[in-house]
Amino acid sequence: MKLTMDGRNALITGGSLGIGRAIAKRFVEAGANVAILARRQDVLDEARTDIEKCGGGKVVTISADVATAPGCAQAFAAAVAAFGQVDILVNNAGSSARGPFTDITDEDWQADIDLKLFAAIRLTRLAFPPMKERRWGRIINILNTGAKAPPAQGAPTAVTRAAGLALTKVLAGEGAPHNVLVNSLHVGRIESDQWVRRHAAEDKGRSMQDYYDEMGGIIPMGRVGRAEEFANVALFLASDAGSYVTGTGINVDGGMCPVT
Repeated sequence: MKLTMDGRNALITGGSLGIGRAIAKRFVEAGANVAILARRQDVLDEARTDIEKCGGGKVVTISADVATAPGCAQAFAAAVAAFGQVDILVNNAGSSARGPFTDITDEDWQADIDLKLFAAIRLTRLAFPPMKERRWGRIINILNTGAKAPPAQGAPTAVTRAAGLALTKVLAGEGAPHNVLVNSLHVGRIESDQWVRRHAAEDKGRSMQDYYDEMGGIIPMGRVGRAEEFANVALFLASDAGSYVTGTGINVDGGMCPVT
């Protein structure tokens, strides 16, 4: 089965690195136009060059801070200016902030809520009405498996991601009568720049591959996933092949999460 997105326009937050970039590449390969959004223009420029090699779709970069209301408004307006409309919104911006509950300050909580939850709320609020009017839309919220099985010392991320799952369910119910499909993808252990940075900061004695191999030992499939594998599932949901899937929270984690 060949998945196509010919003529569709996608906005991907956190699109310059890791999972976001991998999703952008898959979308462009399938024929979509893609706007990738992040804060650093130099990283966005490098990503655009890489993504453009994957297909003939238009790739635009948007430098904005989606942790703020003006940043979300600016980003969405820029995507509409580039493409005319946004058919697919991928809410992927985020970080993996976590620690002992009593160490998390009000400022830490607010920053996490703004970046992960309110960014998705604000961008979806802009994308939802025109999608409903056109009777076609896809919204994919990138969460993690902690949204379903929150671990000890998993806050604030597990809490904001759980809220993102609830948001997905609410939006799916409201969008379904209008053919606006809303789903979430839940990250387990996926090769990414986040793990590279953590390895560099914490583990000087092993190679990156050894680090991944050890991490894979706790995963039923015995290995860490690749960003491209995660992106394949996003492509299915965003394409017409996923036309009867909404309100789902799909784990892309090699079987690690105990909650389906």
